[in-house]
Amino acid sequence: MTALPARVVVAAPSSGSGKTTVTTGLLGALAAQGTAVAPFKVGPDYVDPGYHALAAGRPGRNLDPVLVDPATLPGLVGHGARGADLAVVEGVMGLFDGRIGRDPDGDGSTAHVARLLDAPVVLVVDARGQARSVAALLTGFRAFDPRVRLAGVVLNRVGTKRHEEVLRSACAEVGLPVLGVLPRHAELAVPSRHLGLVTAAEHGAAARAAVDAMAGLVAAHVDLDAVVALARSAPATAAPVWDPAAAVGGPVGGEPVVAVAGGPAFTFGYPEHAELLAAGGARVVTVDPARDEALPAGTAGLVLPGGFPEEHVEALSANAPLRAAVRDFAAAGGPVHAECGGLLYLSRTLDGAPMCGVLDADAAMGPRLSLGYRTATAAADSPLAAAGETVTGHEFHRTVTTPRSGAAPAWRWDGAEPEGFVTGGVHASYLHTHPAGRPAGVARWLRHVSGKGRHDDPNHSPGRRPS
Repeated sequence: MTALPARVVVAAPSSGSGKTTVTTGLLGALAAQGTAVAPFKVGPDYVDPGYHALAAGRPGRNLDPVLVDPATLPGLVGHGARGADLAVVEGVMGLFDGRIGRDPDGDGSTAHVARLLDAPVVLVVDARGQARSVAALLTGFRAFDPRVRLAGVVLNRVGTKRHEEVLRSACAEVGLPVLGVLPRHAELAVPSRHLGLVTAAEHGAAARAAVDAMAGLVAAHVDLDAVVALARSAPATAAPVWDPAAAVGGPVGGEPVVAVAGGPAFTFGYPEHAELLAAGGARVVTVDPARDEALPAGTAGLVLPGGFPEEHVEALSANAPLRAAVRDFAAAGGPVHAECGGLLYLSRTLDGAPMCGVLDADAAMGPRLSLGYRTATAAADSPLAAAGETVTGHEFHRTVTTPRSGAAPAWRWDGAEPEGFVTGGVHASYLHTHPAGRPAGVARWLRHVSGKGRHDDPNHSPGRRPS
């Protein structure tokens, strides 16, 4: 057991209010003055943590009490904030927006996470078109759930000095301190696409420049000392620190090489996944499918996380040697765990361009966004899950595969046709899961990688990459 670090949650009344600018700016400004700060993001967002990591100089992590047992979240904060002076948690959507139709005590909202962490909340308010009405807004948000400690305000997109004076007066009326006032700014916009912001890994030097600009803006217009004092006002709650070795049950034996796809096309992964694999005895090696022409020597398992392969089709397709290596590895029964973007890469084609051809399916951009949490049941035995096992995952994509599933689907859930593909050692699906939410699945997969798992397919063998 250890005391949770100083911590603060950055929330807003709605999406688009400026949470990411304020959070990333706080992380960068505090890091620049020598404060070790640990970044977190509520929900299954993969993009914001990339910018957080650039700003803080340490991995951005997700806190999702829908995908992970809520009781585990304080321990994940303790784990992610090892050696840090304080933790900054960026919320998702509006403060009280969570999984639709669920009890607010378990809906995965920012308020839910703030209660779990017993952390004070700073509300970022987009002040455009508002004056004294901001007092009514703050009164409502503070009274809606008294268990959530709304402790300060950052006013964003303030037009003039007079506008600031009126807003400050309104906040004073309801007794909430103004921690910062950000002027209207257009120069901090980060390019977006069909699934949100362009990832930091893809944006390169421009992402670094955007983070530096956010840090400079916040340093100039937010009282950093007041934010740190607020974070330190959080109670010294004790919690068992999450331990990947204990979660995965220790090494499964041997030191199998697990290749994990990275680079600009595959950025949707959780840091805890690699930590669990390493704690299970694997040697984790990153491979960039857009650049590397071979799998790492001795590869015994392959992880293909999500990302934006549809934005990098030309480079992925041009790398024929690696596509062939992946196809051969899968054909030999090598365990492959592919989620979303990984599913696209394993398909026969993506938007007409050749991919790995591991799956008898073609992928292309679709007409609408598929988004939301799913309670799914494994439709077939695989290295990742036993048939009949139920998991909670998240779907977030605008592409489709034809067909939607193979002869042995990966998952079934209510209101949808079977989804994904299980073939040999391959498990490929659009469903994202959080490894810290089901470490037993990581351990099961590693047993197959190490040759100690059992698979009902008599043709399956967990063999290593063919020589």
